[in-house]
Amino acid sequence: MINCLPEYEIERFIEEDLPYGDLTTHLLGMGAHPGRIVFTTREETTLCCTEEAARVLGKCGATVTTCLPSGSELPAGFKFLAAEGSAQSLHAGWKVALNLLEYASGIASRTQRIVAKSRAVNPAISVVTTRKSFPGTKKIAIKAVMAGGALPHRLGLSETVLVFKQHTAFLGGLEGFLGTVAGLGLKSRETKIIVEADNTEEAMLIARSTADVVQLDKVSPLELKSTVAAIRAANPNILISAAGGINEANAAEYAATGIDIIVLSSVYFGKPSDIGVDIQPA
Repeated sequence: MINCLPEYEIERFIEEDLPYGDLTTHLLGMGAHPGRIVFTTREETTLCCTEEAARVLGKCGATVTTCLPSGSELPAGFKFLAAEGSAQSLHAGWKVALNLLEYASGIASRTQRIVAKSRAVNPAISVVTTRKSFPGTKKIAIKAVMAGGALPHRLGLSETVLVFKQHTAFLGGLEGFLGTVAGLGLKSRETKIIVEADNTEEAMLIARSTADVVQLDKVSPLELKSTVAAIRAANPNILISAAGGINEANAAEYAATGIDIIVLSSVYFGKPSDIGVDIQPA
């Protein structure tokens, strides 16, 4: 089940757009007129934040009559969210709901396409996303990633052990650090230890240690394929992930190298989904 955003977030979104009421609707004198709002896909879309959009409309005074769940994969022209209420309530919730739906569904749709392309060539591969979402949007971004069929690589610094060269620089370099991995594992028995490598030589050093995952950063698919074979020969039990520059255009190529995990940020950046809205008098 994909988590919904907490109530205070919904209220914050509405307050951000509607701090003192809707001046246009007020001056036009049409706020009490009954009406209906319908949201429709304009392109193939993996939905996300339909639940939050429905709650926005509900908090603005409308009654939701149709709402498909996040994660639904729809063709163009599909009506997936509808509500009835006064013109005032419909106009108050309209843009907040639409912005949530378009941005979140854009991430979910990109994620779904990458997952599908990657698993078409490597059915066992995991697709996970970094913590490079825009500050303040993490809850929405993570929900969208999960709606698209992926998982977060790490939610933050508090629950993972991921060692970069920026860490080992303080520990005598990579080789100096790798001598301490066994002890680190004893301190964090429930947490996998991931160590990043910038090239094949570093990856082989990590593979011969007791690390759980070797993560190769910004290595081309051609080089990665031979490196994966060498790592498997040295340590068949270590997991291999690839990160850096992976996107919808090349994800399948990376998946075909035989890695276990794709790590990417690209799903956060791109075009929002195109969703149409129709508001009519009842």
